[in-house]
Amino acid sequence: MYLVRVQRSQYRWHAQKPYYLIRFVVICPAACEGQTISGRLYCSPKALWKFSWFLRDFGYDSELLSHDEIEDKNLIGLSGVVKISHTVLNGVTLLNLDAFAPAAQWEELPSGYEMSNTEIGR
Repeated sequence: MYLVRVQRSQYRWHAQKPYYLIRFVVICPAACEGQTISGRLYCSPKALWKFSWFLRDFGYDSELLSHDEIEDKNLIGLSGVVKISHTVLNGVTLLNLDAFAPAAQWEELPSGYEMSNTEIGR
């Protein structure tokens, strides 16, 4: 798990699986500070629940969200906690964005919880 800030976001249209490509910069743990994590958040009808979870926990403007308005530039600078994992598919390692939490919950994580630099995958 990492405390991160959105550094860049870009909507990518795909007929069956549109997604946002999001680059996060790690704030904590200190051993990984400044490193980046990039992942996809799909926004197809079946995946909207997870995208909404991300937006809510990272503090996206609730007024815009209530009108179904997502602006790439409004995602930049949002922060929160992200839990990642890796999957190997056809010999390629993919990063999964598994869970999200508000940044305020970072302090509530178990003490001593740290991940090594190699778990991020630059």
